[in-house]
Amino acid sequence: MDSTLLALLALGLGVAIGAGIAAMIVAAMRARTAAEQQASTDLPDGLTDVLAAMDDAACAVDPSGLVTAASTAAARFGIEVGATLENPELRQLVRAVREGGSETATMRLARGGRQLDPRLVAARAKRIGPRLNLLIIRDITEQERLEQMRTDFVANTSHELKTPVGAVSLLAEAIESAADDPAQVRAFATRIQAEAARLGQLTGRIMSLSRLQSSDGFGTFGAVAIDEVVATSVEGHAVQAASAGVELSRGGDRGAWVRGDAQILIEAVGNLIANAIVYSPRGSRVGVGVRIDDGVVEISVSDQGIGIEEADRERIFERFYRADEARSRRTGGTGLGLSIVKHATQRHGGEVRLWSRPGRGSTFTMRLPQIAGPDADEDMAPRKNKKPKKDKKKRQERKASRLAPSPANPAETTRADTGELV
Repeated sequence: MDSTLLALLALGLGVAIGAGIAAMIVAAMRARTAAEQQASTDLPDGLTDVLAAMDDAACAVDPSGLVTAASTAAARFGIEVGATLENPELRQLVRAVREGGSETATMRLARGGRQLDPRLVAARAKRIGPRLNLLIIRDITEQERLEQMRTDFVANTSHELKTPVGAVSLLAEAIESAADDPAQVRAFATRIQAEAARLGQLTGRIMSLSRLQSSDGFGTFGAVAIDEVVATSVEGHAVQAASAGVELSRGGDRGAWVRGDAQILIEAVGNLIANAIVYSPRGSRVGVGVRIDDGVVEISVSDQGIGIEEADRERIFERFYRADEARSRRTGGTGLGLSIVKHATQRHGGEVRLWSRPGRGSTFTMRLPQIAGPDADEDMAPRKNKKPKKDKKKRQERKASRLAPSPANPAETTRADTGELV
């Protein structure tokens, strides 16, 4: 054989062997890389930054349930880096996406590892790597609450409106039937007026409550004198108290100011006074008192009525809820007064407290943040023009009468320090 041909054959064989060896090396490296990728739990680039910017609870989880990265909000549900998922429903959701794709589920989770206040969440799991899954938890409790409020509001409102509307319709038919009897017509007309007034009161309170719950229900708040709020509320219910044979008295601190809407506060305090009169026996007393305590203005309305059972205290501020249905029907109550009080107080940055004992009476207390009154600013400002001495003396007398101590607050006689926070 020619030496040249042998050299070519040897070269070709060497190239083939080299190519085979190179192919084996490349295949081995690819297999090694694939194996490393399958076993790797390294986070994708940028995932940590994305989790840090998320408002929802989110985390990256490996197949064993170990959390390798998490957002700040995840701590609310007890999810921390280096710990395993404790909730079995979340673990099951993560296992469901091992083969790829994504899964979504709705469940209730306890916050902070506690069983109190479970939150309704929408959880979604998606595979983001061979050994990593992304879990996103969105709290939808507030959405559920608002939807339930809307449903209850529509159902309750339609139910409450049917009574006066039906009564007006029946009375109108009765008037038509008794057209030849003037006495009957006058009697039915009087009842129609009463039902129309009840319907007007109900729709008015529904509108007030809707305005309180809306985000743009208020304009700009201003300084409000609590003395004027209490005085207006008491004067507005003096006739009701006299008709019911109930003594209406006022006491406590004077000169308190808060920031808010005077008309809304007058309505809220008026609702408490009206309720106290309705649920008080003839010959008893309803007290309205004001107390200033460490930057908080407390407006308390106390009665000596039937009190509220413990089972009803949890729901007493719900819309249309009535602890005594028979008395509410007899007095024409709408069941919205206390709900208006609660929302009005909350919109003014305060809270409502309730103390009650069956057979001894109840005390409702509105607690509002105190502010400095306009008089304080005027007294500190330099006076450029001197006023006549007579006018100055009158101003001093008015200020002294406003700041003078009044009789003890009747509301404080029945209020307990261990009042329940609503």
